[in-house]
Amino acid sequence: VCGRDDQQGTVAGNFVAKTYKGKNIAILQDKSTYGKGLADEMKKALNKAGVKEKMYEAYTQGDKDFNSLVSKMKANKIDVVYVGGYHTEAGLILRQMRGQGMASQMISGDAIATNEFWSITGPAGEGMMFTFGSDPRKRPTAAAVVKKFKDKNVDPEGYTLYTYAAMQIWTQAVAKAKTTDAKKVAETIKAGKWDTELGPISYDKKSDITTVEYVFYKWGKDGKY
Repeated sequence: VCGRDDQQGTVAGNFVAKTYKGKNIAILQDKSTYGKGLADEMKKALNKAGVKEKMYEAYTQGDKDFNSLVSKMKANKIDVVYVGGYHTEAGLILRQMRGQGMASQMISGDAIATNEFWSITGPAGEGMMFTFGSDPRKRPTAAAVVKKFKDKNVDPEGYTLYTYAAMQIWTQAVAKAKTTDAKKVAETIKAGKWDTELGPISYDKKSDITTVEYVFYKWGKDGKY
């Protein structure tokens, strides 16, 4: 029910190429399928737009001390840091950047769309930018579901509502196919158009959603994006 990482990486690469042309850019990735894939697609779009990164570095998920990496970026006078990875390491890298006096802009992907990111960075997270689909909590079709969550004191942030929509589609497809057989349900999903709290969702021949919209978010000083 969401777009692909290559689409997201392309949006980020084009944005950085246009907005930060002439700046020193570092691309970091955590070696995971998600993180490396996102970083490589961002790099591809960036280079295609005629902009070359100054650094391309990998780090390991689970690491907590990134001071040597930060020192290397500082020595290279990096202005923009793109992170292909998850919120835990991205948050620690950003905090350690600020600790070393680096004011560089950090940009990342949809894994940053979680309140846990701010719990790691605190005020250091202000201004951090990331790509994610248009906020599902603000869609008119999601109003009733969002109210149910908030009535239980739960903020349906990040991929909460996407997960809800996925279950809505699966449930409707099972009812239509009259079976829970995985292959038959998948075929039914691919062939149909489904009403969800995200709005109508349908699929192309590759089983990707037909409408993809990635936008940029920025963390504010109030700990909200």
